[in-house]
Amino acid sequence: MAESDLQAEQEPLKKEYEENPEAAQITLSATGEEQGDARSCSVDIGRAIYEAELHEGAGGPGGGACSGDLLLGALAACSQLTAQAVAESFGVDADIEVEASGDLDLRGTMGVDDEASVGFEDLRLDVSVDGDVDEDTRAALQKYTEKYCVVYQTLADPPDVETSWTFD
Repeated sequence: MAESDLQAEQEPLKKEYEENPEAAQITLSATGEEQGDARSCSVDIGRAIYEAELHEGAGGPGGGACSGDLLLGALAACSQLTAQAVAESFGVDADIEVEASGDLDLRGTMGVDDEASVGFEDLRLDVSVDGDVDEDTRAALQKYTEKYCVVYQTLADPPDVETSWTFD
């Protein structure tokens, strides 16, 4: 089987990271900025700017993505891309579709009930693979997609979050 374009692109990167681990260390960042109304903001990730709004269940206009949507979108995108890359590395010719969903109790974020969770209570990741995939490859596809998906691993084993505030 011929090496895929992705594998060809990744091979020199993998070699570099093996020889020079510091080259593999990156920092991603995003900056939020109010958009003239407490119900919306822009999020700049350096390569694109996204608009976000409070969910309509929290008083937002309801026309744009809320931060929960963006979190689920990040999980879906990362899982989708990772599954596609893993499938390609195994030579799997299949259509893959990922859906991320989660349950929130808005009483928590609205301060209505101190006992209600402020955050997702449950997250679900549904991955559909449409193609002729044998049992061993199915297991490997699931194992390596979950193992190498950055967002999945971050949510499954959350890091500490350091916060700093500056008041001018």
